[in-house]
Amino acid sequence: MPEGPFISDKGGLRSALAARLPNRRVALKGLHWGIIPFFIWFIFADPDALRRMGPVIFQFHSVMGLVFVTLALIWTGMYLRKGLASRPGPKLPLWARRVHAIMHHTLVWGLFLVAFGGFALGLTSSVMLWAGGVLPVAPPLGLPKANDVVGHLHTYRFYALAILVVFHALFHLWRHTALRDNALRIMAPKALHRFL
Repeated sequence: MPEGPFISDKGGLRSALAARLPNRRVALKGLHWGIIPFFIWFIFADPDALRRMGPVIFQFHSVMGLVFVTLALIWTGMYLRKGLASRPGPKLPLWARRVHAIMHHTLVWGLFLVAFGGFALGLTSSVMLWAGGVLPVAPPLGLPKANDVVGHLHTYRFYALAILVVFHALFHLWRHTALRDNALRIMAPKALHRFL
């Protein structure tokens, strides 16, 4: 961050803050493993069934959505600021290097588009939607036909992303077992390294 008339670092505030924040790879590991439970939740959660189970359960679902979207937007922001942290390993053949790049870019943009789909649902809704019961999603424009289309796109986009997530996991399992390039150790918590 450049110093200027409004931003200074005379007391070393930025340095002290940087020393306290986790490095980028640690933060990405946290995002990577932190978003998985939410992904699993939304694969199996049926909003209509949850709504019938009562307001407390549906509120919990809404909070899960708010946290998922927050993590997705943080990940997107980190990607836009510094690009991918993941690099193809030297043992990957050329085709796998291409797949690696396309897959990781698509995962990040897919997360963003799923989050954006939630915003579009709120925007086309006839009523104000509240993420987690506390944050207004978007000003409702009352466009029921558009809301129906956006809802279908949002659902299909999420499940397409889920298929890509499974492919991503299989790709890295293949790397780790077939190429023996320790691919899983890069993103796995240190406690699991002795099993890999």
